Amino acid sequence: MGRVFFMLSTVRSSRTRQFGTVRFGTVRAWAVAVGIGSALVLTGCSSESAAQAPPPSSTTTPVPTTTTTAPTTTPPPVTTTSEAPPPPPVEPPPPVAEPQTTYAAIGGAYYFTSPDGLFQCGIVPLSSRTEAGCQGTTTPVPPRPDDCMINWGNGIRVTNDGPAAFMCSGGVVYTSGGESMDPPLAVGATIAEGGYTCTSAENGISCANDATGHGFRIAPDSNEIY
Repeated sequence: MGRVFFMLSTVRSSRTRQFGTVRFGTVRAWAVAVGIGSALVLTGCSSESAAQAPPPSSTTTPVPTTTTTAPTTTPPPVTTTSEAPPPPPVEPPPPVAEPQTTYAAIGGAYYFTSPDGLFQCGIVPLSSRTEAGCQGTTTPVPPRPDDCMINWGNGIRVTNDGPAAFMCSGGVVYTSGGESMDPPLAVGATIAEGGYTCTSAENGISCANDATGHGFRIAPDSNEIY
């Protein structure tokens, strides 16, 4: 606007210098022109200001974001199990010989021993009779009879006649004669042969004549005759 006013003033001054006195109508025309020019200048300034005005700022509201976190799975603790070494092999115990309960007849006789091995026994058929007896040390022993000149009280026997009695003998009678002792008669076992029955029990060996009922029981610290 200042530039337009300056130009108008310059023109006016030039014309004043050239023509001297200017008429009033001419001055009026110039005034109108100046007014129009000013209006144009103002309009141009307004348009330029409007064109150069920055666009209105817009505010963008941020959209809230939702973050989803997957659940965390904690693996179970790992337990390490170490297997124990296998136990050393156990050797089986040596076989135990089963007690012999079947006694073969040797000349028709049956021989056996007590479970503790202290008495040798048998059921023996003789030419005149069959007897059952056991030999070994027992107590008490009755007095020696007058007619016994050899070993006395080393065993008891029962025959077909009368009750059992202590033996008067010079050696072992009830044995099979083998290199080892005859098989033991286990506790609770019984041999029944030749009309006699012999039984092994905790309190000794008992033998009896099946027909007469006479017999005996013998043990290391006791004996019985019937």
